[in-house]
Amino acid sequence: MALNLGTILASSARERPGHPLIRLNEQSWSYAEVDRAARGIASSLIERGLGPGDKVALLVPNVPEFTQSYFGILYAGCTVVPLNVLLSAPEVTYHVQDSEAKLLIAHPLFSNPATKGAEGAGVPLVWAGGEVPGAPSLVELAEAAPLEAIHPTRPDDTAVILYTSGTTGKPKGAELTHSNLLLNCAAVVPRLLPIQSDDVAIATLPLFHSFGQTCIQNAMISEGAGFTLLPRFTPEDALTILQRDKVTIFAGVPTMYFALLNHPGADAFDLSSLRICMTGGAPMPVEVMRAFEEKYGVQILEGYGLSETSPVASFNQLDKPRKPGSIGYPVWGVELTILDDKDQPLPEGERGEICIRGHNIMKGYLKRPEATKDALRGGWFHSGDIGVRDEDGCYWIVDRKKDMIIRGGFNVYPREVEEILYAHPAIVEAAVFGVPHPSHGEEIKAVVVLAPGQSLSADELTAYTKERLAAYKYPRIIEFSDGLPKGPTGKILKRELK
Repeated sequence: MALNLGTILASSARERPGHPLIRLNEQSWSYAEVDRAARGIASSLIERGLGPGDKVALLVPNVPEFTQSYFGILYAGCTVVPLNVLLSAPEVTYHVQDSEAKLLIAHPLFSNPATKGAEGAGVPLVWAGGEVPGAPSLVELAEAAPLEAIHPTRPDDTAVILYTSGTTGKPKGAELTHSNLLLNCAAVVPRLLPIQSDDVAIATLPLFHSFGQTCIQNAMISEGAGFTLLPRFTPEDALTILQRDKVTIFAGVPTMYFALLNHPGADAFDLSSLRICMTGGAPMPVEVMRAFEEKYGVQILEGYGLSETSPVASFNQLDKPRKPGSIGYPVWGVELTILDDKDQPLPEGERGEICIRGHNIMKGYLKRPEATKDALRGGWFHSGDIGVRDEDGCYWIVDRKKDMIIRGGFNVYPREVEEILYAHPAIVEAAVFGVPHPSHGEEIKAVVVLAPGQSLSADELTAYTKERLAAYKYPRIIEFSDGLPKGPTGKILKRELK
């Protein structure tokens, strides 16, 4: 049986050729235009000798060329390897070599890491967007005679390779199949998100990331709807686009919601068109969720997933009671369970590792059989997240297994402490983690960012947390900062604070 993720674009282009698919600033591209570009790119890849199973790496931000390239690669039967646009040249070389990509498509904004990275990996380079003298451009590829028939890939062929963040060791490539991504898209739309063909989403999340790919790009395309691009998130730009394009669907990580909520000029923007907001990628503090909902009058639906799960595994669903602060219920076709350190199931209310199985689980880590075997042992994908299931079958994240702090023999989960910090009216951002201690093993440290015009001393904050947390849980080390380091999706990077 043939199955190709690219058919979602081909089908919507056939049904709604003139409907706007992508908008960037004052320009827009219809379904027919994006499909035509993708078919030209596919033909060009085949003419260059690339075929089924060959990998093509993308170092492209949120611009139309990302979607054109993504689907062109799929149409040709090749595998997409989206790369984080913040990678250095040696990191680009590593990812291209590790994935065995035969071509790198890159945006000129990243000319230095792209050029050096491609040279280091020994692969040709095509520029997506703008003209670079003496180098082939994506425009040339897209203008080739269009590919008539999409390559008939199999359901278990690898469609996309997403590299994990590499917080422990080298980044690993999670192989996601055409079946993984199509079925996960079907689990999202319309079961979780009642997307309509006239909806407009905003792509604030990087499209090279699984959240942006599945929940914005692929979800909107599968329903014949459109999205407007924001290449680099700033609250001012996001608010401007939300109002200008009458955006109805917003997906973001918690730090994006913090930024929109606390932007000094936010009240001047009309966001009344918003009807669906979703979040994931990191725990959403309940206080921030409530404040955003009160300000803008739209619910935030929190979900959970990982690159290895395509990514959506659970979600606060519209037909079930919403539980703020939870990650909701398993999505269609997916099971969750809580296992102990011996991989035995735990009852309701007991903390253990969240494990997942279903149509969304990756084929495995590319060229890493031992890591794959460990991650998928017992038929479950082991997430590395500590969670709990309540009496209604709703799941709650406690923290990352590796982030748990052990202070004097007691387990402390950073998220629990962070929730208390976020509830303080003077605090807009907080990160809690463990630091080495000679007698306790680890001590609890908090780095906090204060709201503009607010003042707070370390002693005052210590007193505040002592009143609300057990004696072994409150942070003894407090540091004030102007801002917290964040990755490309807006996720707080605790490793850079340690």
